[in-house]
Amino acid sequence: MPQDAAICATQQPCEICPIRYRAVCAHCEGDELTELESMKFYRRYEAGQVVVWAGDRMDFVGSVVAGMAGLTQQLEDGRTQMVGLLLPSDFLGRPGREIAAYTVTATSDLVLCCFRRKPFEKLLIDNPRIASRLLEMTLDELDAARDWLLLLGRKSAREKIASLLVILARREAALIKRRPAGRITVELPLTREAMADYLGLTLETVSRQVSALKREGVIELDGKRRVIVPAFGRLVTESGDDSDGGPLS
Repeated sequence: MPQDAAICATQQPCEICPIRYRAVCAHCEGDELTELESMKFYRRYEAGQVVVWAGDRMDFVGSVVAGMAGLTQQLEDGRTQMVGLLLPSDFLGRPGREIAAYTVTATSDLVLCCFRRKPFEKLLIDNPRIASRLLEMTLDELDAARDWLLLLGRKSAREKIASLLVILARREAALIKRRPAGRITVELPLTREAMADYLGLTLETVSRQVSALKREGVIELDGKRRVIVPAFGRLVTESGDDSDGGPLS
C-alpha cells in the first residue's frame, strides 16, 4: 500500500482555484459550489510517491490541482508501461468502480482536490451539471487517447517529443484561457526516463532528440524541468501537426 499523503490543512475557495474553469466543477455555480466546498479535501504527494496501486480499493476521486501523475499497468512478467498522464484539471478515479484499474504515481509534486467516492457518486445523481461535465471530460479523454495511439504508432521520435511539449503547452495555456503563441515556457514535470517510458522510446533516443531540438533552436533548456520555446509555431510543425492540433496531410 502507498504511504499516506499529506492532507493539506488549508484549502482555497473554489472561485479562485487555478483549475476552476476546466475541472469537473466547471459548470457549477452558487449552491453547487458551496456543496462541493463542504465535501472537498486536499492531498499532497511528493514526486515518486504512489497515489494508488492497481487492484487496490480506491475510496476517493478527485482533480489534479497542480503537478502531474502517471498511470501505469504491469504485465504478469513484471514489465510496466506508462499508459497515461494526469495534468492539472484532469479527473482521477471512476465513480461506480471501487478498484483502481491503474497504478497512479506522482511524477512531480502533486496536489489533488479530493472527494470521498460514495458522497461524490450521490452528488452525480443529484446534480446534472456535474454529471454532464464529467461525461464531457470522459469524451475528451477518449479523443486524447485516440490521438495518442496515432502518435505512438506513426510519429517519429522527434515528432513524439515535440508533440508532448505541444500538449503540455496547450494545457498550461488553457488553464488561463489563452492559446499558446510566440515565445513560451513549458514546465516539464517528467524525467527523461519517464518521457522515454511514456513515448515508447529509449532513454538514449530521448536525450539525443532533445539535444537535436536544442541545437537547432527549436527549444532552449532552463534547468532539468523547464523548456523555453522561442517560436511555438515551429514546435507545432516539428510535432507533425497543424496549428489546430490535427495531423498534417
